[in-house]
Amino acid sequence: MTKQAVLAELKILRDQVTGVLETAVASVDGLLVAADSEGARPEVLAALAAATLGLGKRTGYEVGMGELREVVTRCRSGYIVVYAVRQEALLVVLADEGLDVSRLHVESRPTVERLGALLAGA
Repeated sequence: MTKQAVLAELKILRDQVTGVLETAVASVDGLLVAADSEGARPEVLAALAAATLGLGKRTGYEVGMGELREVVTRCRSGYIVVYAVRQEALLVVLADEGLDVSRLHVESRPTVERLGALLAGA
């Protein structure tokens, strides 16, 4: 895995989905792998996204809904979406309120698969 390859995937996702502002990849324990970010503090974003992912996984398990795919948080001015990348990592997406969430989900699935393959090759 190269950081440049991960960053390339993040840029592709940003270019494919209108409204995506920033993205980052982190380990499930909150350590930053790479970030395509200009405003958010990437290390803090990674840690908070890991906590979000963990809570979502636990909630899904407790209510019997199976393996977590993503957690979507809607705020006043946009969205925070956290995707599980295999069992080891996560993708976090920050987007404005004009985001087409359905399109993000469609476009993110292959991105998550490619990121998983890149991280597995690390």
